[in-house]
Parts: sequence; C-alpha cells; structure tokens
Amino acid sequence: MLISLVILVAAPFALACDYPAPPKDLPLGATATKDEMLAGVSRISEYQAEMTEYLTCIEAEEVLAMQALAEDDVEGRTQSKLMFDKKFNAAVDEQTRTVELFNDEIGAFKARSK
Repeated sequence: MLISLVILVAAPFALACDYPAPPKDLPLGATATKDEMLAGVSRISEYQAEMTEYLTCIEAEEVLAMQALAEDDVEGRTQSKLMFDKKFNAAVDEQTRTVELFNDEIGAFKARSK
C-alpha cells in the first residue's frame, strides 16, 4: 500500500507535464500584414503541437496512476479518472477556443483582402 502511494505521488513529478500557454498577442486580422498573420499561424501550430505533447503526457500520467492503485480501489480509480477527464477536457477546450479565435482573425484578414 505504501509503495502504491509513493508511486502515485511521484508519478506527476517523473513525467512533469508542462501545460502550454496559448500564444499571446496574436495578430488582428483587421490590421495585420500578411507576414504577421503567417507568423500567427506558425505560433498557433507550435501551440497545438505543445498541447498534443501535454495531452499525451497527462494520458501517460493517468496510466501510471491507475497502475499504482489497487484493482479493488474503486474510489481511488474513480477520483483519478475524474481528475484526468477534467484536466484533459479543460486543455482541449482552451485549445479549441484559442484556435477558433485566431480563425476568426484569419477570416477578418481574408475579408479585408478582398
């Protein structure tokens, strides 16, 4: 039991999943140049790659956490799964919002270019 607890507590530190911050100061489509918009696309792509890495990392953490819990520890397994789901869904939601906001700026840029 003590070994399981140590593994469960140490697992997050072993993997050290770094939550990526969304890019700041993305260009505004209404005023940005083409080069600024392309730089924004690049920053969004980097952010998406970092978020994919983060999501993969927390999935691996969850696997380790489940392995550390006893098969009959239904409460612990349920709590671990709930925490994982909240972290995962919050990260996906933030990524989706960030990309959608920038897509709106791309739309504004394209509309301006017509």
